Formats: sequence, C-alpha cells, structure tokens
Amino acid sequence: MNPSTIYHRPLSEFAFALDETHYVFRLRTGRGETEACKFYYADRAAMAPELDFLCLPMPKVRQDRYFDWYELRLETDFDRIAYYFELSGGGETLCYYGDCYEMVGTPTRADYFQFPFNHRADRLSVPEWARDAIVYNIFPDSFADGKRALSGGREAFPALGGSLRGITENLDYIASMGFNCIYLNPIFAAESYHRYDTLDYYEIDPHMGTKEDLRTLVSRAHTLGIRVILDGVFNHISSNHFLFRDVLEKGRESQYFSCFYRLPEHPRLPVPGEMPSYTCFSYVPNMPKTNTADPWLRRYFCEVGTYWIREFSVDGWRLDVANELDDGFLRAFRTAVKEAKPDALIVGEVWENAAHYLNGDMLDSAMNYDFRRYCRRFFAEDSVNAEIFDANISTLLFRYRESALFAQLNLLDSHDVSRFFSLCGEDTARMELSIVLQMTFPGMPCVFYGDEKGLAGIQEWEYRQAMAWDKSHPLEDVYRKLIALRKAHPALRYGSFRTELAAGKVYRYSRLWDGRKVTVTMNLGSTPLPVPEKGTLLLKKGEKRAIIQAWEYEVREEEIHGGNDL
Repeated sequence: MNPSTIYHRPLSEFAFALDETHYVFRLRTGRGETEACKFYYADRAAMAPELDFLCLPMPKVRQDRYFDWYELRLETDFDRIAYYFELSGGGETLCYYGDCYEMVGTPTRADYFQFPFNHRADRLSVPEWARDAIVYNIFPDSFADGKRALSGGREAFPALGGSLRGITENLDYIASMGFNCIYLNPIFAAESYHRYDTLDYYEIDPHMGTKEDLRTLVSRAHTLGIRVILDGVFNHISSNHFLFRDVLEKGRESQYFSCFYRLPEHPRLPVPGEMPSYTCFSYVPNMPKTNTADPWLRRYFCEVGTYWIREFSVDGWRLDVANELDDGFLRAFRTAVKEAKPDALIVGEVWENAAHYLNGDMLDSAMNYDFRRYCRRFFAEDSVNAEIFDANISTLLFRYRESALFAQLNLLDSHDVSRFFSLCGEDTARMELSIVLQMTFPGMPCVFYGDEKGLAGIQEWEYRQAMAWDKSHPLEDVYRKLIALRKAHPALRYGSFRTELAAGKVYRYSRLWDGRKVTVTMNLGSTPLPVPEKGTLLLKKGEKRAIIQAWEYEVREEEIHGGNDL
C-alpha cells in the first residue's frame, strides 16, 4: 500500500453527523491498493485509563479512475468519538490514525482522529422540502406576458416584455408539468434586460410589474404547491445605483466609499474601450463589485434578504456569483434569512467544487455545473465511455456532506450557457437520456424554461429566446413522465446511489430506499443490450422485451431486504 494515497479529514465531508446518533465516515485510498478496511471507534470521553475500541467492517462503496472509496454509516450514542482505520492489502496491514500510519508505542487519546462533539449547530441543516423539489428556472423577460403568450421577439438583446403577471397566468402549465418550485432570474429594478445590474433592491422592475404582482404570484404558486426562489445579485450593483453614484460624486468623502473595491481617490466611469479603475464583475464597468465585508453594506443586503421573505413569503434565494461573496457575509445572510424563515433555501452560483460553502454555516446548496459538464461529455458529445463518466459521477457523490448532496441544483441548462439540446445536435434521444439521469440522480433537478419545448441556442440571444408557447415537442412528454416517475418513487428522491454496470456505452445504476430498489439501465451504444426482466417495469423506451436497443432505457423497481445503503 502507498500511504500517500490514503486520505481522511475529520469534521468535513469525510466525517459528519446526520443527527444526534448517526454519523458518516469516509476514507479514500489508491485504486486497487486495499483489499479491506476496518473502522475502530471509542468514546473519547470514557473514564477508563485506556480507550476501549469497537470494530466494524468498512465497506468499499465506489471506485473512480484513481481511488477507492470506503464509507461507513455509524449509529452510536457517543457524542465524542476517537477513531482510526485499519487497512489491509498486498499482504500487509496498516493503521491510519491522526497524521500517522503506524502505531508507535502507546498512542494517547489525542493521537487518534477526533470527532470532538456532535454539535447540533454544526450539522448542515437543509430544508426538508429540498429533497422533493423539482425546479423550473424562469428567465422572466423571456417567459410570458399573458396566458401562453409573449408578444416580443429577440434578434439581439432588446427586452422581450415578459412579466410577473405572465408567470402567474401560466402557473397552471408549470404545475401540470409536475414542477413544485420556480427559481426566477432577477426581477428587481435594473438597467439591462437581464437585470443583473440592480438599481433598487426594494423595487420590482417596472417592466416586470409591481410588488402586488409578485405578492399575487407567490400566493397563487403556494396554492398550487409551488415554492418561489428569487435571484439575489449582491456581488455587484449598477453603476447608477445610489451607492456608487454617491461615490462618483464625492470620491473618498462619500460615506459609501468603503462599500466598493480598489477605488481611486476620485473614481470615474471609464470611456469606451478603457479599463475601469475600480474592481467590477469581470471587467464590466457598469457593474462595480461590492465590498460585502463593509458593516453597513452587509446589514443593508441582509435586510434586503429578509424583506422579501417577510413581506412576500418567498421561499429562498439564489445568490449570484456566490463564490465571490466573502464568507462573513454569507454567514450573516444565512443567519438573517433563516431567522426570518427557517426553511428558506439558499442556493449559491458556484461553478466549481462548492464544499467550502456547504458545511452548514453559509449555503444550503450550489448550482451543479459539474453535473452538466459530465453529462455533456457522455450524452451530448459521446467523448467519454461509461467507465470515465461513472468515475466523474463518483466525484459528485463524495464531494459534499449528504444533506448538501441531496440539495444540489442539478442542471443541464441555465441562463448562462448554451442550450443542452443544441449541444446534443438537437438529437431528442440524446437529450432524453440526459433527462433520465437528471430526474433519477440525487439532488434537485432544475429545468430551464423552454427545454421541454426543444428550445435551442448557442449564443446568448438564442438561449434566452422567447418561450415557444405555440410549439409542441416530444420532450414535453419526456419531462412529464420522468417528473411523475420521480414523484411516485421515494427512492429516486431519498435513496442512495450505486453503480451496477459501467462498461463501454452501457450505464446501469440503482437507488435504494425503504426496502425498494429502483434500477435504471441505459444503452448509448449500437449493440442491443439483453436485460433481465427483474422486478416491476416502471418505464421503458423501446418495444422489445428483455432488450434495450441503441439510445433506449428502462427503469425497474423491486422489493429488497436490508437497509438503505447500497
């Protein structure tokens, strides 16, 4: 065994508590280097001179391209745990504890890995409804200005005229598709059609409607069992926002000077083609970056976050460019929002590994762009085989604590990327298999408006095009039946995930919950795949029994005995 490939980190996604008595411990080792692992644990506060360790076998649960992954779900009344791992392989045995790989002499209690105390406040608590959420992401300007209608058309970037009233009038459509949560891109007063350059955080953009329109939208959505999440753009503001205008006018004498980054003594707006002299979102001069560590600005944004919850009963926030907001602000924002509404959901725009923000003190969830990236390679581009795809999926399954994993916003599309259907070459079969995975994977599936209508587009003005109300597409039925499948089978929302087969272009995986096992098999290759007719057939694309043809799939359920872990 190579000790350098063995890795564990206490009080992280490798060791966390689920509740008062249930814990999860994980260990990573080099691929194929270990044959077995044992987990030793003891009450670190025991009064005896020496710790009395209990031993449990630790199962190997996944394997990716480079590593083997072990995971143990432990039930114990111990509030304080000392622990270590015993690994065997290649004819040798190695103990891994603390920062050491050998037990030299007589270790003290402090030498072992430690779970010092199971604090309730340190557990990641995500709203329970998140596991059941199926999210519909609406770009408000492009969706509707009436019942199944949007009068405008976009050839470049002028506004199309979508409104809050238009969303309200089409809530019946959203509910009929099966969605139970809508996430709205910005609706506050702004200068651009996309509204990511906020002018006033306390006013609805007049092109969108009024506060009363939002109140009606949220109320009717709640009546239909649909939650509403707003988009909060706090990383930057419009250069015409009163804060920045005051700075432009008064320079360092402005009381808001410290609300921004790297301001010169007398800041000014750059002329076209000139680099801004102050920090911006990217290098966009009309979007100066805010300093959310400034005490006044932090309070201001936290008050914004609670205002729309208290006054309009919205159900949470998606935070734009969350990874550029300082940690202190994210903690303060979470505290304020959760005090206003304990089950409010806070989702962050983080395009990379978001583990830093998902430890229970900042975000509940993050936009899972890696999910999209891996799906693109496997389903759309056909550039990786099932083995590599599954290895990529493994990174997503062990990246976060369990609560965060089941709250990930799993997307194929958003307002910032080319339509996935376009990346599939507008091939409905490829898109359908991607949707199958999205609707049967741990986390919250998130569908961008119009994906169900087969909207395509590579450039911004294309993928933010008007909702195709007058267009029907086979993908509508695909979404309806797969959303209904997810809702009907708790294993697809709550169950653990195990890969059954990943070979060539064949991918099979299972979800297990409460004695029910749901298995999904998909064939991306040209060779017909024989499959056992085991359990109850829930859904199938293709007509041949016991055969899955190219770009077909089936979903089966069977009753099993044992726990919920695969």
